[in-house]
Formats: sequence, C-alpha cells, structure tokens
Amino acid sequence: MIPADTFPKFRSAMPFWMTLLNVPLAVTGTVLGGIWVLLLPVYGFVLITLLDGLAGLNEENADPETAEADLFWYRAITLVWVPVQFVTLFWMIWYVADHRHLGVLEILGLTYGFGVMTGAAGIVYAHELLHQKNNLERWLGDLLLSMVLYSHFRSEHLLVHHLHVGTTRDAVTARYNEGFFRFFPRVLMECPRSAWRAEVAMLKRRGASAIDRRNPFWRYAFLQLAMLIVALVVGGWYGLMLFLLQAFFAVWMLELTNYVEHYGLTRKYLGNGKYEHVKPHHSWNAAHKVSNWMLINLQRHSDHHYKPDRRFPLLQNYGADEAPQLPYGYPLMATIAMVPPLWRRMMNPKVRKWRAMYYPEITDWTPYKKGQHPDPAG
Repeated sequence: MIPADTFPKFRSAMPFWMTLLNVPLAVTGTVLGGIWVLLLPVYGFVLITLLDGLAGLNEENADPETAEADLFWYRAITLVWVPVQFVTLFWMIWYVADHRHLGVLEILGLTYGFGVMTGAAGIVYAHELLHQKNNLERWLGDLLLSMVLYSHFRSEHLLVHHLHVGTTRDAVTARYNEGFFRFFPRVLMECPRSAWRAEVAMLKRRGASAIDRRNPFWRYAFLQLAMLIVALVVGGWYGLMLFLLQAFFAVWMLELTNYVEHYGLTRKYLGNGKYEHVKPHHSWNAAHKVSNWMLINLQRHSDHHYKPDRRFPLLQNYGADEAPQLPYGYPLMATIAMVPPLWRRMMNPKVRKWRAMYYPEITDWTPYKKGQHPDPAG
C-alpha cells in the first residue's frame, strides 16, 4: 500500500525534475539540425532566466533535520539522470555519426548544447552525488564526470576547494579583476595537478605510494578510457570528435559556474600561513527560484560550504545581511562572465562594497588581487 503522504512529497520534488526536459530538446536538435540545435542552450540560459524573472525569489528554508526517507523523490532525479544522460549522449553520437547530416556550425551548436546539458546538469548532479557518504552515489558521480573527461574534479573539489576556498591554494577562486578567459586556462592547468598532489599526500599519510591501488586516479583513468571507447565504438573517429567537443563545452560550463561562485571573495590572511575560517560571505548566492530548480539549489552556495554533505533540498538560504547576493541567477551571470568588460562593470563594485562591509581594516588589497599570500600551512 502506498503511504498517504507519497504524492505530496512527489509533487514538491517535481520542479527539480525539470532537467529531464533537456532530453526531448536534445533529440529534436539532433534529428532536425539547423536552428533546432540551439534548443538546449536557449532552454538552459534564455528560458530559465526569463522564468527566473517571472517566478521571483525563493527564500524559504526546509527543515534541515528532515528525515532521509522524506527526500526520496529529490534524490531520485540525481540517480535517474545518470543512465538518462548516458543513453542520450551516446545516442546523439551514434545518430550524427551515422547520418552525417549536420554542417560544421550545426555540429558546434549541437555539441555546445549537449555540453550545457552534461555540464550544467550532469556535473552539478555529479557534485551532489560525490558529496554523499555511500559508495553507490559516489560511483554514479564518477560516471557522470567520466562522461566529460573531468574525473579529477572529485578529488580537487573535496580535498582542495572545500578546504582552501578563498585562498591562494584554491585555483577555482577567481581573483578580483581576473577575466574568465584568463581564469579558464589557469584552472585547466592547475586543477589536475592540485588534485593529484592532494591524493598523493593522503596516500603518503597512510603509508602508501602514489601508485597504490587506492589512488582514485586509477578509477578515473579506467572510466574515462571506457567512455572514449564507447564513443569510438558507436560513432567511430567522427563520434569520438563529437564526444570530445561536448566534453570541452561541459567543462567550460563547470568552470564558468566556479568562476561566478567565488569571484573576488577572499578569506582574510592572518599571518604564518593561516587564514580565517570559511564563512557565509565567502560565496556568491542567488535565491532565484527557477534556476535553483534547474541547478538543484547550487546557488545556495554558502550553506553548501557550511554543510558540504547536506542534501540539496535541505540547503538553507542566506539573506543579504549574511552573504553576498548576485543580481541574477547563475545562468545569466555565467553568460555575462563571458563578456569580461561587462562582468567587471557589474561585479567589481559589488566586490569593493563587500570588502568595505566585511574587512574595513584591510587597506591594501594588492596581495589578495595578485595571489601573493603564501599557501595555507599544511
């Protein structure tokens, strides 16, 4: 017998299932080509932003002590999405490689749209899964990351970013006045090395070598190689090219989000390699309702750093008196970030206001802007 409260719980979770609308849009763009290849990015950026403007903000908070059983329908979308993304992605690769019906611009538009889906949805879901404590969800997170060849993100995010956000040790804390087109190649070079060093250091503390079988980079390599082989099998070299393009665009989406989340927000250096603790005002937040549905509350970013393993429906909203707020949701802010002069015109005054509000005692911000402070001790 179905419990009486099942359907109300299902209805309350349904807005977070809007990611599934990507699938028919992806199929339509793949089959029809032409202008239809833009359906995915138009949905992810334009429509979501317009709906944000109509729906307004959601500043309500769920009870953080809600039982795990009551979150079933929220958790389900992150689990269901893994096979859905796998089938949709590799079906596209097979179909386009088999039909060869798209021109160069159509291929770029379609793979960009798929990158929006596998990056802004798939990696966000992977982020939720890899923060959980059970092995099934972590493995599913690894599968999603392997579909975009960015498996090291798990190690870098858990072992580096959450510990060192807002310091020189964290590559993905964008520096004040650093444009996205400088930030992007920097993190592509720094983050894999940073993730590797963090895992090797952990193994060393356990008395193991870098090539120990417990090093997750073995798993990362196996899963990524498996995805490359699947792409090659279903689409040949043409299909492999399609796979690599969507992976690049997916990583582009991820790093745009990273860029927006912490731009210019640095932790105070206390001397002797020590920094203040992470606080709510070290993340940019957005309470926009629809983009939070799409991004499973990623925009409640301050609370995520406070409780990294807190499941997304329970993340708490922080008001403007506690944490800095973005004028728009992440999708529009990410679009603006791709136009550095416009981004600086909008965000630099907000960063300067943030500095005056939280750190009036700091008169010289040059070491923070240029990343000149030493890495955190240890």
